[in-house]
Amino acid sequence: MGIGASIVLIALGLILALAVDISLSGLDLQLVGWILAAVGVVGLLITLTMLNRRRTTVREEAVLRDPPVVRREERVIREDPPPPPY
Repeated sequence: MGIGASIVLIALGLILALAVDISLSGLDLQLVGWILAAVGVVGLLITLTMLNRRRTTVREEAVLRDPPVVRREERVIREDPPPPPY
């Protein structure tokens, strides 16, 4: 049962329990209204609990990795000094 269906049951039940004043033989509309409202409240609580449980169990964490380090090797070319003059 979803949130919308639960709210509809609560509203319909409270309307029957509090606003309707019709007597039917063998059927108490006030009791039916209170039962529908109670079922709607229970359904709403279950739906919200299930939604909350789904939200907390699914977690995505970003994995941050260090960028690769590129090392350059510098080559130093040394020239031998010129020979001393004779």
